[in-house]
Amino acid sequence: MLRTVRIGTRGSHLALTQTHWVEAQLKARHPHLSTEAVIIKTSGDKLKDVPLAEVGGKGLFIKEIEEALLAGEVDLAVHSLKDMPAEIPSGCVLGAVPPREDCRDAFISRRYSALAEIPAGGKIGTGSLRRKVQILHRRPDLEVVHLRGNVDTRLRKLETEGLDAIILAAAGLKRLGLEHIPLTFLSETEMLPAIGQGALGLEVRADDQEMLELLSPLNHYPSQVAVTAERGFLARLEGGCVVPVAALGRLDGDTLSLSALISDLEGREVLQDHLAGPPEEADAMGRRLAEMLLERGGRKILEKIFGRPLK
Repeated sequence: MLRTVRIGTRGSHLALTQTHWVEAQLKARHPHLSTEAVIIKTSGDKLKDVPLAEVGGKGLFIKEIEEALLAGEVDLAVHSLKDMPAEIPSGCVLGAVPPREDCRDAFISRRYSALAEIPAGGKIGTGSLRRKVQILHRRPDLEVVHLRGNVDTRLRKLETEGLDAIILAAAGLKRLGLEHIPLTFLSETEMLPAIGQGALGLEVRADDQEMLELLSPLNHYPSQVAVTAERGFLARLEGGCVVPVAALGRLDGDTLSLSALISDLEGREVLQDHLAGPPEEADAMGRRLAEMLLERGGRKILEKIFGRPLK
């Protein structure tokens, strides 16, 4: 391969760390490969102080990168998979899902080691609607404060904004080598993760067979199957950052399990269920679990949030 593989990425420390990891993995398998990281500023990077739910949700962090990919300005896009909408643009495909990092959320506080320890009226920071509703469902006596910015910014705001705790994705903290800070990892029963959390999505043009072949060794089947089920759930719900939903898939031997939830915006009504089945039915399983929750009251919740009928 003579061409240089141009890799589209956001410019944050975490995004570049993830991109450099992908570069290293590609070069380890293709020693003569040349790569170049191309930093692209996305709408989500520009709108730093606005809740994502108010400005369009997931696609904000990848739209401009996908446009560059389709225009041939880059050959590969490295995304945090949780930022990717369920629907991928025509002409693009998810070329590989590398081994998933820790999918849990991390509770970070210098005074408390658990959500239950924060006194009534305490403040907890997060930029995630999914986290907000799960916090309020368990602790309606707490104040959830809107928090956005990169990892360093959010950690700084823990001190500067008088917060009792913040919640961040464990994967980002581990990739940045920040496991030494005072944190507690939350189990999935305490905080069901975001769809695709901890996984990377390597997106390429659908007709770029050369890139697809280069990426093939990076794909991790258990991670791919798990996120396929999660994204099937998201696709059926027409979801994004404007909808408080969560899902987590796991492949254990020949059995794929999937847990998921839908909540109203206040965290008062949280619907949860799970399914298990063969990995070959990952997408269908996700959609089937979505239908189960829709029938149990999820449709009414989502139609109220969307302000329109759900398909």
